[in-house]
Amino acid sequence: MTSPKKRLGQHFLHDPGILRRIAEALEAGPADTVLEIGPGLGGLTGQLVGGVGRLVAIEKDADLIPALHARFPTLELVQGDALELDWHTLAGPGPFRVIGNIPYNITSPLLERALLPPRPASIVFLVQREVAERVAAPPGGSDYGALSVGVQGVATVERLFAVPAGAFTPRPKVDSAVLRLRPLAVPLVTDEQVLPFRRFVVGLFGFRRKQLVRGLRELTGAGPLVVQGWLSAAGLAPATRPQELSPPAFVRLFAAASQEQGGKAGRREGLG
Repeated sequence: MTSPKKRLGQHFLHDPGILRRIAEALEAGPADTVLEIGPGLGGLTGQLVGGVGRLVAIEKDADLIPALHARFPTLELVQGDALELDWHTLAGPGPFRVIGNIPYNITSPLLERALLPPRPASIVFLVQREVAERVAAPPGGSDYGALSVGVQGVATVERLFAVPAGAFTPRPKVDSAVLRLRPLAVPLVTDEQVLPFRRFVVGLFGFRRKQLVRGLRELTGAGPLVVQGWLSAAGLAPATRPQELSPPAFVRLFAAASQEQGGKAGRREGLG
């Protein structure tokens, strides 16, 4: 058996009961196309193959490909980097679902990739527990941040269950959790607004300890009267801090600032 590679963040889940629960959380059936990110040794793949209409797996580690081909002859296996490949081309036309035990060190970019439109019907990812808590966090707490807003602006988030470190080989230093995302029928921001909205949110959370009136001025360079006008239009108090804003409140503020600045309301990009 191929030894796990630390540089690829490989931790193989070996508990069959947990693997089954993760597969069931995707709610995929014989009519569904499923894209699996990082099949590894094939533990989750084995729970999916035969139960879904079409299963496509992306595996970066070329050393794992021969064993996967041998174990799953009908599997559509693609060797490559999931951050570089076009998931929609691989999945083909029509709806699809996404699942994976994803490396901790690239969780945010994989979440961002998974939520690119046209979005999957559902996404189930096994991630670091702290990341799951950040994605699912409500406004007001220390876990709530740009990642929370970026994901919750386009999808509902469910933190399903925790997975202990002992369920993996090799054992990671932290526990994990399973996230299920269901893209909203009507996202809080349009597809064209997603990237500038993320830039705005990430930028404003760079001033999370400051009141909005100060954070907005430093982020955008706008004058005090202009910023006051944005806050008034969004129905927000100047003394509010970024971590207190719900995703819909962020959208209102972004809309007010974008209208004034021609859509250029932020400087930094990414989910956070």
